[in-house]
Amino acid sequence: MTQKTTPEKVVIIGAGPAGLTASYILTQKGISNSLLEKDTVVGGISRTVHYKGFHFDIGGHRFFTKVKPVEAIWHEVLRNDFLLRPRLSRIYYKQKFFYYPLKPVNALLGLGFFNSFLIFLSYLKIRIKPLEKEENLEQWVINRFGKRLYKTFFKTYTEKVWGIPCTEIRAEWAAQRIRGLSLRSALWNAIVKPRGKKIKTLIDEFHYPKKGPGQLWEKVAEKIGEKNNIYFERDVVRIERDGFKILSIKTKTPTGEKTVYAGSHFISSMPLRHLLENMKPKIPDEILQAAQCLKYRDFLTVALIIKKRDIFPDNWIYIHDPSVQVGRIQNFKNWSPFMVPDPEYTCLGLEYFCFEKDGLWNKSDEALIRQGAKELEQIGIVRAEEVIDGSVVRMPKAYPVYDSGYQNHIKTIQDFVDRFENLYPVGRNGMHKYNNQDHAMYTAILAVENMFGAKHNLWEVNTDMEYHEEQKLS
Repeated sequence: MTQKTTPEKVVIIGAGPAGLTASYILTQKGISNSLLEKDTVVGGISRTVHYKGFHFDIGGHRFFTKVKPVEAIWHEVLRNDFLLRPRLSRIYYKQKFFYYPLKPVNALLGLGFFNSFLIFLSYLKIRIKPLEKEENLEQWVINRFGKRLYKTFFKTYTEKVWGIPCTEIRAEWAAQRIRGLSLRSALWNAIVKPRGKKIKTLIDEFHYPKKGPGQLWEKVAEKIGEKNNIYFERDVVRIERDGFKILSIKTKTPTGEKTVYAGSHFISSMPLRHLLENMKPKIPDEILQAAQCLKYRDFLTVALIIKKRDIFPDNWIYIHDPSVQVGRIQNFKNWSPFMVPDPEYTCLGLEYFCFEKDGLWNKSDEALIRQGAKELEQIGIVRAEEVIDGSVVRMPKAYPVYDSGYQNHIKTIQDFVDRFENLYPVGRNGMHKYNNQDHAMYTAILAVENMFGAKHNLWEVNTDMEYHEEQKLS
């Protein structure tokens, strides 16, 4: 990407963590910017939903990072509303609960001595003779945990989340999300409790906003709105370009109103596929076809309210039972006691992974609430009749899919997009990368720096070790 001029007017697509971070920094620098959001609220997948005094998230969002500029923004905006919370999570498998991270005695008792012994032998076997190829998720996990533990704890849940076989998921996903984790490191962490360097997957505590991640982004939006504009219900329908220079963004509202936003620089966190599909003049067929091959996994949160003080102590539970569709259950009161209006009540968030417009996605809210209550009873958490209310939130394109064709498609697209002199894709969907919130924010921070002459490679965030959370960043 070639830098031509200092930014005068920046147009930002998407008011999720990346877009809001970019706008926040530009506003602090005194650079005029406009933020265009398709939805009616800020935060994207990191929003917090408010329902009858209850607060619940779209998934769970731990605030833990070694990216110092990101951490500085969190504390700067939230101040005393930033809580330090203990982490407890477990896996539900074959009607038993297993601590995650691993606790050897609990795992041994739950799996049984003979099965645990076979798992250990399977691990020794793969250590002696590892798989030569690590092209897919199955190969990557087996090389670090052994085949038997992979089939026990990884395969069912991962395929429930993604809706495709583990053999079709690229190894890059695992390397990006759970870098550094192996059976040896998990056991070492469980037994020795080492200080210092800590694998993010295994942390014991994390920060969390008093009333959910949405509280952060609502405050950021307030600060931006004091000097710049956030426009809601703006669906991007056309991106006008002159060669490799973006000229303007055209949007429409639900009422059909159309507006054109011109600028000197453009930051996009909208789905990468749609960014390229909406470019005019039309981009080359090869690039467009690669973009249209990018796939997404969609997401449902079914929040259920139960008049019960204590249900389970975990922040969340992974559900590895194939007999139910729910994939994970959040207990929002255990993230922060301020997420419920009355301590006598509990709000559980049941997470369902699906594809937009499939049978699960198209169920009515009432049917989803009934299904959620029934599955809670089937698992043995609460009786269905104890659920007194509920709410459903649908989140399309929540997870970029790393399928077998992902690597070639994204390389083709990246080579094309990098030729634009004033366009900066950022964030999870903007780059089609399964980044955490902190890495999405970091891409926005680096994008703004690039506008002023830096030459950061944004595509390497959370891929190259220079940018990875295992290394302290400043």
